[in-house]
Amino acid sequence: MIMPKNILTNEFVLHLKCDPGRAHMEVFDPELRGFYVDVLASGRKSFRVRYRFDKKLRVVTLGDASLMTLDEARMGARELLRKAKAGTNPMAEPVHVLGPTIEAFFTEKYLPYIKSYKRSWDTDDSMMRNHLLPKLGSKHMGSLTPPDVAVFVEQMKAGGYAPGTCNRALVLLRYGYTLAVRWKVPGVETNPVKEVKNLLDDNKIERFLTTEQTSRLLAAVRESESEMLPYIVLFLLYTGARKREVLDAKWADVDWERKSWRIPKTKSGKIRHIPLSTGALQLLESLKRLAGMAGGMNSTVADSGDLACRHIFANPATGLPYVSFFYSWDAARIRAGLPDLRVHDLRHSFASFLVNAGRSLYEVQELLGHADIRTTSRYAHLSRDRLFEAVEMVQVVG
Repeated sequence: MIMPKNILTNEFVLHLKCDPGRAHMEVFDPELRGFYVDVLASGRKSFRVRYRFDKKLRVVTLGDASLMTLDEARMGARELLRKAKAGTNPMAEPVHVLGPTIEAFFTEKYLPYIKSYKRSWDTDDSMMRNHLLPKLGSKHMGSLTPPDVAVFVEQMKAGGYAPGTCNRALVLLRYGYTLAVRWKVPGVETNPVKEVKNLLDDNKIERFLTTEQTSRLLAAVRESESEMLPYIVLFLLYTGARKREVLDAKWADVDWERKSWRIPKTKSGKIRHIPLSTGALQLLESLKRLAGMAGGMNSTVADSGDLACRHIFANPATGLPYVSFFYSWDAARIRAGLPDLRVHDLRHSFASFLVNAGRSLYEVQELLGHADIRTTSRYAHLSRDRLFEAVEMVQVVG
């Protein structure tokens, strides 16, 4: 029931009672529109305010009339009504003046965003959980300073992490702040990580195979108990592809007529076509016969029916792509006397073979699928013989 408007005073509110037979009674203040006292049959009284926001009627309980004064309730009501009139949701969560915490932003904003386009988002997730959030997660983004970032890096170094790992953490943190500034996240005005340089990483592993080491490796993989390991390793050397690209390769992606292999999912997210050498094609022919596929190199894979949808280097036991072949690879590299050789070094070696054969960095870049020539330059290791040939071109006259 709504009572006629009365001038509200603390004394008036104190003696208010709900009419007999009614559940509650609303007594509005004539001085402040929408502000009233709600009196229940039980005798309990509450200060409330009624207003419209987003075309809907809203009611907010300000507090118990026995615990707050009329002036306190009016002050709260005025603030809510002021916000509603200004077009701001009075009940919205207050935004901290220094913005969200680093943990809140990276878990609620950054991670969902990179999941939408980045295939390796789980790497960022791991870096966040293991490094960023334990040390910086509780800080508000607007409070982080360049010295704070420098201390974070020093803590990682003191923990025994390599410069490359520290730099990856910096890159992730820097990109997160770049997004926050771009998205105009309240409280985040600048990017403090921009003021901190990456560590000098002079420990990059530059490992590639010599011709003799390649022969030893191939001999070792042929002795492997894994039927598919020799084919996988040789194809990696023939194409320079990434491990996952090879393991996920399907017969349907091989174009025999054009002597090309289509990689639908690459690190950059773009489709890539790799030309297949004679050696690579012969290897595929051998696997094709092994898989019981009909037709020769001049036929299309589609002619082979449902086998076209199968993976080229599938696990013979399951017919599915290998998740990992580490144990068979580890045994083979040890037999070859190359215990530290990584699978990725086969890609590195492919590029080195090309450069040592006189091919240009542009050709290597295209074959490896690098967007930036600076990335390709890591793989351009000239042999000592070619370096000696190069310096002999300089003739000193005198």
